[in-house]
Order: sequence, then structure tokens, then C-alpha cells
Amino acid sequence: MSDAGSVAIGHFANGYNCCQSVLLSLCAPAGLDAALAVRLATGFGVGMARGGVCGAVSGAVMALGLFGGGGGPDGRAAKTATYARTKVLYDRFFERHGSILCRDLIGLDPSTPEGLELASRERRFHTVCVPLVRDAADLAWDIIESRGFVVG
Repeated sequence: MSDAGSVAIGHFANGYNCCQSVLLSLCAPAGLDAALAVRLATGFGVGMARGGVCGAVSGAVMALGLFGGGGGPDGRAAKTATYARTKVLYDRFFERHGSILCRDLIGLDPSTPEGLELASRERRFHTVCVPLVRDAADLAWDIIESRGFVVG
């Protein structure tokens, strides 16, 4: 079992958003520079800052693409395989948490000033999001490892 979830929670506790935390916990084995990962994932926190797909899930999907993703004229097989891994992630996350949408998971709409203020005041990004960050990182790692992309 990996410690990706614990590493992701450590990043989250240090002020990284949910997407950054998950991607940071998984990027090194793929050779992605941590500073670049942080910049890349910045806009995906709080469900792309609007309550859409959970930022932790988005970070996990980015990580899945790092391990075997591809595109362009010769990338059809890589895209198809990555889409299949993404579906597995979505299904497993949904099974555990009942949704992949930030607004459903935290129980309010963070795209409104009122919702964002209430989420901050009630510390929902900490109380609700920590287990989501852990699960997204661990699920992604398990999928990556089960597909043979990580050795050891």
C-alpha cells in the first residue's frame, strides 16, 4: 500500500489546494516537477473554483494521465486506456462518497460568495475535504500501480 494519501494530506495541511495536494503526492514517479505540478493544478481547487468536479478527483485524473496518457495522431490507444482508468477512479470514488462533485461533497455551493464564506467559516474544506484528498490520492495510486506503471 502506498502512502500517497498521507502525503497528499500533508500537502493539504501546508496550504496547497485539494487538486495540488493530490497531484503533488503522485507526480514525482512520473517525472513531473513539483513546482510545475503546483502551477498546473492551481485553478482546479474547489471543483475548478466553482463546485464542479472535486479538485482532489481532478488531481487524481491528472496523475492518471501522467502514467500512460497521450494524444495526437498516434495517441488513440493511450487516450482510451487513460479514459478507462479515469472511469475506474470515478466509480470507486463515487462508491465511497456518493458523488464526484465538490458542491455535493461539501454540502453547499462554493461558487457563490455566501457558500464560499460558509464553507470557510464552518471549516468544511478541512473537515470534509481531508478524507477526500486522501482517498483520491490512494485510489489513483492503486489504479496506477495495478496497471504496472509503478514498480516496487
